[in-house]
Amino acid sequence: MSNRSTTIAVFGAYGHTARFVVRSLREVGLKVVEVGRDRGRLPAAGVVAVVDDPVSLDRAFDGVGAVVNCAGPFLDTAGPVVEAALRAGAHYVDIAAEQGVTMELLGRYDAPARQAGVAVVPSAAFYGGLGDLLVTAALGDWTSVDDVRIAIALSSWLPTEGTRRTIARNTGRHVVFTDNEFVPAPSVPGTVLWRFPHRAGEQRLTELSTSDQVTIAHHVRTPRVSVHVNAEPLADLRDPASPPPPPVDDLGRSAQTFHVDAVVSRDGVHRRASASGQDIYAVSGPLAAGVVARLLDDRPSPTGAVTAGRLLDGGGFLRSLDPAHLAFSVG
Repeated sequence: MSNRSTTIAVFGAYGHTARFVVRSLREVGLKVVEVGRDRGRLPAAGVVAVVDDPVSLDRAFDGVGAVVNCAGPFLDTAGPVVEAALRAGAHYVDIAAEQGVTMELLGRYDAPARQAGVAVVPSAAFYGGLGDLLVTAALGDWTSVDDVRIAIALSSWLPTEGTRRTIARNTGRHVVFTDNEFVPAPSVPGTVLWRFPHRAGEQRLTELSTSDQVTIAHHVRTPRVSVHVNAEPLADLRDPASPPPPPVDDLGRSAQTFHVDAVVSRDGVHRRASASGQDIYAVSGPLAAGVVARLLDDRPSPTGAVTAGRLLDGGGFLRSLDPAHLAFSVG
């Protein structure tokens, strides 16, 4: 590890996904300080801090090497938390799936992060992170492509309370990336028929606005990034009666399964990278922890606003997660 502190502050540490992040950080040998606004939900060693009290954030982040923000909606938390991380001279990582927030962090905080000598890495999670890593793995020696397509098949999507709050907070803020620019998402999303290479089979998918469009377009030279998902999880999200995801194993994962394809195309040639596994919230833990570990290791790392796919060797990192956290393949 580098000379930077290996103590990591996890803000919103008692949230559903945050518990997977905390466990994964500890599994890679990092010390975790759990931070949140509710003393009753924190361990005895936890630190109370709130986004509207900069002094409390400064106290919580003093001396840490990185801050991982797990408290959504990130539209409300990302700004104050990243500002506090920069004041502390700490890297900032979050698990946001919110397009507007990811776009704002990548655009606004590049220069301040460079000045502070740290990195700002938004969306280091299933949405925004996994697709970005798969695309970099699929690219190989290509430096530009004609098209990037992400296809997602979920067995279900039982949303956490945090997911429901985030969706409500971000209504009407969705975009797509086409013809080299972000434009408002169409009122009627497009559909495609997609054949997954494994047991997910052929499915009709609906276009979905996710932070993947933002993270990928930030560093991959392409005029178009599209993301599509199958209908079943979207129906779960729309149903107010859908329960939160129940744990089914000792790790606290739900029974939900996922399969993600990333296909990049150039001059009629297609390259594919795929990942499959269990529980999109759970897999966000090792994704975020891998980003933090890379930022703190002995190798030179970029400063400024970057994405997981720009920071990590996509193929090498995803192979390191196989088979414990996901199954990965290229080709």
